[in-house]
Amino acid sequence: MNTVSLYVERGKDTFHAVHVEAAKRIAVLARQAGAETLVHISGIGANAGSASPYIRSRGEGEAAVLDALPSAKLVRPAVMFGPGDAFLTPLLAMLRRLPIFPMFGSGATRLQPVYVEDVAEAVVRILRAPATSQLYELAGPRVYTYQELLRAIAASAGTKPFLVPFPFSLWHVIGYVAEALPSPPLTRNQVELMGEDNISKPDASGFEALQISPQPIDIMLSG
Repeated sequence: MNTVSLYVERGKDTFHAVHVEAAKRIAVLARQAGAETLVHISGIGANAGSASPYIRSRGEGEAAVLDALPSAKLVRPAVMFGPGDAFLTPLLAMLRRLPIFPMFGSGATRLQPVYVEDVAEAVVRILRAPATSQLYELAGPRVYTYQELLRAIAASAGTKPFLVPFPFSLWHVIGYVAEALPSPPLTRNQVELMGEDNISKPDASGFEALQISPQPIDIMLSG
């Protein structure tokens, strides 16, 4: 299974090197070792034709893996949540502290958060039994707009911050500056991802094909 991903390019660690070249190398080695299948973790929205270097490299990586090992399975999770994650946990912390919270754009981007344990179970089932599909898009049971999700998270924390629309152009500037930090809290590529809906396609194979009922984000919020 290949789960390697990169959000910030530094030196030789480029999106193409990690998402395409390294992914293909893993698939080649898996084929040479006689592996029957390989699960390649990508992400919903991966698109080799995207103008975004990050999103484009994820799509190119999928193609490179299938070229090297046609029996490989592609798994595209939606944005994942779980204990100590890099999505829900920091949002919850910020919404508790900030009376005014800047949103990505108008907050209209649609998200379908998925529990990381459900994604893990899906991968196990794909590996254990012959999978009928080559591509799986794994998303949670509910679609939120970003603004709706922020309000749900804030309500679970007993707070009601003032949500302010903030232009994506300014978020890109913030991401550019933040990338100079050793551990950037935000990158331009994450900003680009937040500008695109992160939901599964209606006709894509997903949890239902694997007989899994995905858990809602409420399981984390209620805790």
